[in-house]
Amino acid sequence: MKGKTRCFDKEIKIRIWLRNGVANTSRAVIVPLYWALIKILIERRGEERRGEERRGEERRGEERRGEERRGEERRGEERRRGEERRGEERRGEERRGEERRGEERRGEERRLEGLKTN
Repeated sequence: MKGKTRCFDKEIKIRIWLRNGVANTSRAVIVPLYWALIKILIERRGEERRGEERRGEERRGEERRGEERRGEERRGEERRRGEERRGEERRGEERRGEERRGEERRGEERRLEGLKTN
């Protein structure tokens, strides 16, 4: 901000000097003053452009961080769903194992009953 006000002050001083008139209005005096004024305006435009670029970079950084955050949330959700699915598969396997053991027990009981009756 300091640079911007400094350029602005220089510009105002040169404009006032040109407006009020200079003792010598020859080309040798006016042209350098004019170019000094143009140089100040170019510097100011450059500072404004750099400020815009910096704000654009900040905005892109915020967007990138938002995308990363959404990606992390999405990966967390996918991880949670995967854990739920694996848990359901594990419970299904346990249930099938219990059913198998129950069938084996019933088959063993039937076999023992068949031996007792013989």
